[in-house]
Amino acid sequence: MKGIQKRLGARIRELRKRKGWSREELADVSGLHYTYIGSVERGERNVTLRSIQTIAGSLSVSISELFQGIG
Repeated sequence: MKGIQKRLGARIRELRKRKGWSREELADVSGLHYTYIGSVERGERNVTLRSIQTIAGSLSVSISELFQGIG
């Protein structure tokens, strides 16, 4: 299970960096704490569906786009 968490975290980091945002900026937009964003990006969290939806929306991508290439 850790493998998919790490791949999802890397994908979120990639999309965040494409926008030119820091973790703090993504946290501000999403309403999630920046330490939570960091732990998600490092693959340390088992992310809830609600958080996935929030992060995807904040990054202006669909949930399917968020998971693109991590399977």
